[in-house]
Amino acid sequence: MKVSYVTSFADLGLAETILRALADEGYTTPTPIQAQSIPLLLQGKDLLGIAQTGTGKTAAFALPILQGFLKDRRPAEPRHARALVMAPTRELAVQIADSFKAYGRTMGVSVACVVGGMSFGPQIKALARGVDVLVATPGRLLDHMQ
Repeated sequence: MKVSYVTSFADLGLAETILRALADEGYTTPTPIQAQSIPLLLQGKDLLGIAQTGTGKTAAFALPILQGFLKDRRPAEPRHARALVMAPTRELAVQIADSFKAYGRTMGVSVACVVGGMSFGPQIKALARGVDVLVATPGRLLDHMQ
């Protein structure tokens, strides 16, 4: 699908608070996957995006999720997550969680990362409180559900 030429994240219609976080991270121009996917996701459409490593796929889906949180400011309910992101490996899950924390820093977004090799205690506490974004590997999420 072709999208009109985008030269900045502001062209995508993202909120000022998100734009500030992106500027703090040094991001100025969306990558092709971001320019093509963010407008569709902001419209509430489903998307399957494929791009090579390092092309900005995490921001492509994370920024619309955060924008949605700005429109619906309800806090996460205890024992619930407002968004769930599944990752196949612990390393990728941690990277995705760190990205959500960076992009949502000015919004006060709560992010929990539930992966193996880390203590259950802090994960259980975070899940009990409720989180805006839960990033998990399948195995550890199943452990918590059981």
